[in-house]
Amino acid sequence: MTQPGTGAADAPVVLASGSPRRRELLSGLGVPFTVQVSGEPEDSREADPERLAAELALLKGRAVAREAAGAVVIAADTVVAVGADLLAKPESAAENEVFLRRLSGRTHDVFTGVAVLSGGSEAVEVARTAVTFRTLLPEEIAFYAASGEGLDKAGGYGIQGLGMALVERLDGEYSNVVGFPLSVVTRLLRAAGVPVWGTLGAPGA
Repeated sequence: MTQPGTGAADAPVVLASGSPRRRELLSGLGVPFTVQVSGEPEDSREADPERLAAELALLKGRAVAREAAGAVVIAADTVVAVGADLLAKPESAAENEVFLRRLSGRTHDVFTGVAVLSGGSEAVEVARTAVTFRTLLPEEIAFYAASGEGLDKAGGYGIQGLGMALVERLDGEYSNVVGFPLSVVTRLLRAAGVPVWGTLGAPGA
C-alpha cells in the first residue's frame, strides 16, 4: 500500500461514487465534498474478493483523479462473498430471491475497498465484516425481493433498511456492510491531510 503525502487541509474532496449511502456517511464526518461518478466499468478477472474490492476502488478513484487535478479523491467498492462465490447486484427480483436463499441461515463476508488519491499518490485499504443471516422463511424472501431494496446493492440486501431484519449477527464494522467503513475512511482521509470532525488526529493515527 502506498501512503499519500500530507495534503493541504483546504484541498477539495471529491467522492467518486453516486451512492447516497456513501454520501450520507461522508457528510457525517464533517468533510465538505463534491460528487463525481467515475463511470469506470466494474470489470475484472480477479476472483479473490479482498483483492477485487481494492482493485475496483482504485479503478474508480483513478478515473476521477484524472479529471480532478489538485483534489483529494475517495472511492469505494463493496464485494459480497459466499464461500468462493461472489454475489454482485441482482438483476431482477427473481435473482434477488436466489441470492437470499443462498444467504439464509449462513455467514457471508462483505469486503469494502477504500481508495484515497491525492497529489499523484494513492492509498487503499480493505475492510471485512462477517454477516450471519437468520434462517429466512420463503414468504420473507419473496417479500423482501419484491420490495426492490436489494436490486442496487451487492449481495442483494441493504442492512441500513428493511434488510436489517434479515441479519442475526455481525463480526466487524457495520458501516462496512453499508459500503463505507468509517474507520478506514477516517484514517485514509486524515493521512491525506483532510480533517475529519475538524481534526487530523494524533500524529501517526
